[in-house]
Amino acid sequence: MSARKTKILFLCTGNSCRSQMAEGWTRALKGDVLEAFSAGIETHGLNPLAVKVMAEAGVDISEHRSKNVNELKDIPFDIVVTVCGHANEHCPRFPGKTKVIRAGFEDPPKLTAEAKTEEEALSHYRRVRDEIKQFVQDFPVS
Repeated sequence: MSARKTKILFLCTGNSCRSQMAEGWTRALKGDVLEAFSAGIETHGLNPLAVKVMAEAGVDISEHRSKNVNELKDIPFDIVVTVCGHANEHCPRFPGKTKVIRAGFEDPPKLTAEAKTEEEALSHYRRVRDEIKQFVQDFPVS
């Protein structure tokens, strides 16, 4: 009999980039002990550059879709990680003993607003991807 996995939700504004990366990393690195989900306060669609940089790192999130947090309201999360300030400020209340953790990561689409080339834009995505990977690797699992 296997132990129940800890259910973790990564919550972002639009569930298009950072929360998707966090879900992908968690499934890849800690899927044996954590059951990862991601959602947004809104849905903005899956960011193709996030998919691209995750694929470069060997994690396929191409089948993910942008979800609204209300779609997951019946899942009893143990932990909710807000990956941006907006989601933290507008985080819905979760019932029971759900622990909410704030882990702010910069928003790659905002960082790339002035990028002149896709390669320049991708450098921002890669940096945030790697920061999220480090967060997931360091995440304590009880």
